[in-house]
Amino acid sequence: MGTLGFFSLILALFVCVYSLLAIAKGVRTKSLKWIKSSQNAVLAVCGLVSLAGVILIYSFVVNDFHLQYVAEHSSANLSLVYRLSAFWAGQEGSLLLWEWLLVVFAGILIIQNRRKNKELMPYVSATMMGISLFFLILLIFVSKPFQLLSFLPSDGRGLNPLLQNPGMVLHPPAVFLGYVGFSVPFAFAIAALMTRKLGNIWIISTRKWVLFSWLCLSVGNLLGAQWAYMELGWGGYWAWDPVENASLIPWLTATAYLHSVMIQERRGMLKVWNMVLIIITFALTIFGTFIVRSGILSSVHSFALSPLLGVLFLTFIGLILILSFTLLLSRRNLLKGENELDSLLSRESTFLFNNLILVGAAFAIFWGTIFPLISEAVRGTKITVGPPFYNQIMIPIGLALLLLTAICPLISWRKASGKNLRKNFLYPFIISIIGGVVILRWTIQHPYALISFVLAIFVAATIIIEFARGARARKEMTKEGYLKSFFSLITRNKRRYGGYIIHIGMVCLFVGITGSSAFKVEKVETIRKGESFTIKDYQLELVSVDSYPTQNKYITSATLAVYRGGKKIGSLRPEKNFYTNQEQTLTEVALRSTLKEDLYVILTQYSEDGSATFKVVISPLIMWMWLGGVVLVGGTILAMWLGKREKLQLAMHYIREMKKGEV
Repeated sequence: MGTLGFFSLILALFVCVYSLLAIAKGVRTKSLKWIKSSQNAVLAVCGLVSLAGVILIYSFVVNDFHLQYVAEHSSANLSLVYRLSAFWAGQEGSLLLWEWLLVVFAGILIIQNRRKNKELMPYVSATMMGISLFFLILLIFVSKPFQLLSFLPSDGRGLNPLLQNPGMVLHPPAVFLGYVGFSVPFAFAIAALMTRKLGNIWIISTRKWVLFSWLCLSVGNLLGAQWAYMELGWGGYWAWDPVENASLIPWLTATAYLHSVMIQERRGMLKVWNMVLIIITFALTIFGTFIVRSGILSSVHSFALSPLLGVLFLTFIGLILILSFTLLLSRRNLLKGENELDSLLSRESTFLFNNLILVGAAFAIFWGTIFPLISEAVRGTKITVGPPFYNQIMIPIGLALLLLTAICPLISWRKASGKNLRKNFLYPFIISIIGGVVILRWTIQHPYALISFVLAIFVAATIIIEFARGARARKEMTKEGYLKSFFSLITRNKRRYGGYIIHIGMVCLFVGITGSSAFKVEKVETIRKGESFTIKDYQLELVSVDSYPTQNKYITSATLAVYRGGKKIGSLRPEKNFYTNQEQTLTEVALRSTLKEDLYVILTQYSEDGSATFKVVISPLIMWMWLGGVVLVGGTILAMWLGKREKLQLAMHYIREMKKGEV
């Protein structure tokens, strides 16, 4: 089966090259026959790579340890769900997943655009196949998922214990869906530049793809934070690790694009800037893949160092940037804005400030991430950049973004009047000041936390009042009940109100980040059976320490009774596990979560005399982070799911662009 998988990749490589040649001939000769043939070749590549992917999955399911990749990342006693997730547990499988998603998306684009975007699609297909060709070369010549062993081992090494977590079943695919998804708007942007069709058609055609990719990257980052919180056993969820940074940076630039593209749609401005953002975002997704897959930077997430893979990725990123920006510069005269900025007090200017802050944050994180490489190249010493650097920069940036989250959606286009400012922001300002006074007692020693909470109240108030105002206006117009008016308001303008819900999700995220960062309490204590210790208003008593073997690990588990106010409120069982196959010891944290705070307990050490050492962390409001993620997902899905009225508006916009000569 492994041989069949390998040959399917080789055949896919040849068909991919054929598709590029057929596209070139079809465009040069204006032959629909050759263009149709190239599209069929894209679908064939999709089928061949899918066959390779299915073969690798099957190999994990049946424990085919003839394959080196299966033997290194799976074992007979591994549960089926983790055998399936082992597909992307290593370098070879994760690159195959990247390629598989890419060609599936390319196939979907061919099917979606059979009757539209006929001038753009050959160039879109060529761009997607060019990217596909790069990954096929890696899979065939450098990082081979179907490499066979010269002998048949009785069992595999098993999956890395750190990856035996539900978060790791979903986190990598979510990030990859986000990474690969941004190849679609990038391909359309390149196609628009090549064909000189530089209006809004490429933006309209990729709107859902951008939202989908942004959503997947958002979910991937949150799942990664949740995994770090539950699995790494240090009490936090984000350590500014290079791999964490690598997936955050394109998320920031993509968020900037989502905001600035609205200015192009509404006012015909920032056309060059939007092209720059989408090119950079895609290049950063390749950079993120490079950071993890090359192992060039030290990270708990990255794979072994592969110098050749690193050189190939850097060369590919360089080619993307050089070719894309050369093409963009050659078309800059066709990308002139149709309007100019009328006032600093306008939606355009706030979106522009939003963009500058987001891109500035992305650059700061990018610089901190690559600085160890630069320092090693220049001075011969790798100087790492730690959390204090990022926190010092990102806290004020985050607060500025939170403020703009309230202002951007509600301030007027072109020029805001005093009446507009009073109408939208006076009551939220008063409410936030009152809220600040109420919480001042708890936050006076944490000025950044106070500012963050006040701004969160301000943002939430602006959005809630806007919802209430819209529902009241619809009720008066239609005579419907208030609740029906509220839901009708949302369903009739999903894009707008989905955006508001996303902002509510971001407010929840900021509340969780602020509370868990500023007010976290930690304590390390060693106790024996029957003894107890206190942290804040909790009392923890050690009931027992038990040790026992399972099929693939040796577990040491401590049972703690938890009391508050003299009343028992539950028990916690932190563990320390020794995995026999990997000879690796890992902790399993015990957690008690409420909306107010998390009680987080780690068994750090135990002794033969029955004593045990615990690290206990109290993280206030952290649950609001995960709730914010759920709200963000709901808002994004709503914004993607257009109603009949919005589809009609989009179709009319598309027709207007066609009349301008766009298609």
